[in-house]
Amino acid sequence: MIGRSLWVVLGLMLAAASPVTLSGQAGVVDGDTFTLGSERVRMWGIDAPEGRQTCKDAGGGNYRCGEVARDRLIGLIARRNVICEVRDRDQYGRAVARCRAGDLDLGLEMVKGGWALEYRQFSGGTYTAAETEARRARRGVWAGTFERPSEWRAVERSAAAPVPASAELAASGGCVIKGNINAAGRRIFHVPGQEDYAATRIDLSRGERWFCTAAEARGAGWTAARR
Repeated sequence: MIGRSLWVVLGLMLAAASPVTLSGQAGVVDGDTFTLGSERVRMWGIDAPEGRQTCKDAGGGNYRCGEVARDRLIGLIARRNVICEVRDRDQYGRAVARCRAGDLDLGLEMVKGGWALEYRQFSGGTYTAAETEARRARRGVWAGTFERPSEWRAVERSAAAPVPASAELAASGGCVIKGNINAAGRRIFHVPGQEDYAATRIDLSRGERWFCTAAEARGAGWTAARR
């Protein structure tokens, strides 16, 4: 016969092993983040365009893909209760969770629709087939061109970083983002903190220019340099 103390230990072990579940009405923040009551939830295994992010459509025109992704998630939830199985906590304290609304796996549906990418660093390939299908069908962001959300965030963080005084003095009008035209004729912008920023020289006579913000550079048709 198992003693009372052992039952207590077993009960605690089972409780620790059981996944934490959150549920309720979701307040959508962007294409992969929402609130459930006092909890902020980051959807597991996917990465959607950020709220302020823009992409290019099939015709090369800019559109607010971050807002479209948010609206898509709102449509999928459709005012139903969301149930989330928490898998982790991120550096911001958000619950990282796999979530459903009714019978829909919200992460899967966002990737299938082309409004989120698989976050392969964490997903273990769960959504690879769905992303491949969306890309081949040119759904969502795959219909045009876009920066991966992780790359967009990296550029925004670098652009917000303090700039050395020497770079500020060299910048035209106090704008410090460098719009460079490379040997292949591609228009690329470099922000302070990126690897090639210090070595990049701007020649205004060649059509190169300075930008004040990353959004301004993207809007003018320039692409962020790889770090």
